[in-house]
Amino acid sequence: MRKSEAKERPILGSKVFLYVTEFFSGMAVMAAELGASRLLAPYFSSSQIVWTIIIGTIMIALALGAVFGGRWADRNPDPDRLYLRILAAAVWISLIPLVGKYVILLVSGLLIVTVSTNFLVIAAFVSCMLIFVPPLFLLGTVTPGLNKFATDSLEDNASVVGRLSACNTVGSILGTFLPTFVTIPAVGTFVTFLLFSGLLLLLPLIYFLSSHVMRAASVAAIVVFVGSAVFSPMTGFAFWERNLAYEGESIYNYLQVKNLADRTILSTNVLFGVQSVTMKTDGLTGMYYDTALAAPALADHADSALILGMGTGTYARQLRRYYPKMRIQGVELDGKITSLAGRYFDEPSDIPVSTYDGRAWLAASRDKYDVIMVDAYQDITIPFQMSSDEFFSMVRRHLNPGGVMVVNMNMISDGRGSINEALQTTIANVFNGACRVGTTYTADVPGTTNRELFAKAPTEAETGKFASSGTSCDDSWRRTGGIATVGEPVTSTMRRDVKAGSLVSTTLERTGDQDLAAYMDGVAGRMRAVRDPSPGSADRSLVLTDDRAPVEVLGMKAIDQLIAEEAGPYRQILKEQGIGGLMKSVS
Repeated sequence: MRKSEAKERPILGSKVFLYVTEFFSGMAVMAAELGASRLLAPYFSSSQIVWTIIIGTIMIALALGAVFGGRWADRNPDPDRLYLRILAAAVWISLIPLVGKYVILLVSGLLIVTVSTNFLVIAAFVSCMLIFVPPLFLLGTVTPGLNKFATDSLEDNASVVGRLSACNTVGSILGTFLPTFVTIPAVGTFVTFLLFSGLLLLLPLIYFLSSHVMRAASVAAIVVFVGSAVFSPMTGFAFWERNLAYEGESIYNYLQVKNLADRTILSTNVLFGVQSVTMKTDGLTGMYYDTALAAPALADHADSALILGMGTGTYARQLRRYYPKMRIQGVELDGKITSLAGRYFDEPSDIPVSTYDGRAWLAASRDKYDVIMVDAYQDITIPFQMSSDEFFSMVRRHLNPGGVMVVNMNMISDGRGSINEALQTTIANVFNGACRVGTTYTADVPGTTNRELFAKAPTEAETGKFASSGTSCDDSWRRTGGIATVGEPVTSTMRRDVKAGSLVSTTLERTGDQDLAAYMDGVAGRMRAVRDPSPGSADRSLVLTDDRAPVEVLGMKAIDQLIAEEAGPYRQILKEQGIGGLMKSVS
């Protein structure tokens, strides 16, 4: 069919429908891209690595679509074929909420027993290629085809291309903002896919119905779309779970609340870890919060606490239980989590919670605290802006003299080049400053992948010693990310405070709780000193800064280590007994 024949389609008598097609095509591409991030996040996190994979694969699809779309438009400029490709893309996108999660889990299950390194990258890449590349390749063919049908002569070709590009761009803008700020928070990722695929599907349906062609294909597309719309909401991201009290999404996270016999759990990722937990009986939780309760005993005073990453308020509840007179302030970026905390987790209503980014809140506040808890390393995602020299320096300045920061590090990953080594070195360097040593200790949490880090700010006596000698004890002795020290640094009181006798007696004195004091004896036994960074050594390369904090890459190594530990036996079975033996072992 030549272009002159294509104009016989009544709906193409005006170019308006072509521009409308370009508009909604651009909208669908961006909506699918943002939907991809939310579909993958509950399984692979929402780190920069995952975003890079999503953007990269989609750009590959669009580039290939543009090349082949132009070639097909030159060889056979048939608008029926173009709108058939749009129909296929719309139907494919509508099936993503129904089928996509099964594809992700199938890919993850196959790779977890076959891939030794870079699991996150490979699994996310393969999932994106299977789920998103086909429909976006088809949408990539739209612009060259529309340009073919919209151009009357070379004299107005540039104007036509400009108008098509403008329509695509405006559609892409709406496809960017609407899912993020409207549809995903309001109705979720699955319905968002259905909404935008439905809008896209209307274009070929209108075209084919007005032209009286492709009726069977149109009816089939409608049936598939309706089927997906009916059945997709019936299964969530964690479709195998049967005791979920809540499953939904906020502007930032996938959220899942699970009720167990002895506890209520909040998760923001269906494959890795627990975000918050509340025990249904009073006392210790058996999780990292218990170990973190050493912080008020290590601090010179225990009158106030700031929690960056309040979550559902578990640490706040524990502080309120054992330190009832303590003034507590919470900061939580996700307001939906705060809402769930009051609904399912009995968060104390008298503890103020600011809906704000932790670092931005510190920058705007002048208050100081005896204890600051940093619990913002969510599942397998570590925000780089809350892992740097600049951030921890800010935390230290918000501590009272002798105050203690406790950081929950979600994964135990030791060795040269590990994420924990980088975090520990950065924090020790900041809290040592230029005049102290021995400020930073860690304690691994038994039976979990958590490690708690404790770092102590200068006490009044330590600050006074250097002030009386006319020597400053602050960060002016070192540049950001640098390591520097005075000739005779002070040994921090932390070395004394972490000893079992001191930690137990201080806990008992301040709380009067025998069980907690006894638990602190075990915590003291797990305390390990973080090595003090040395000037002029390779430690400089480990210090994270706002300019250089490769936490995603370092975290990926930790994930590989965890997977290797958990999947190692299954990999051995696969190697020795083949797929049959592996299926028997998991059945």
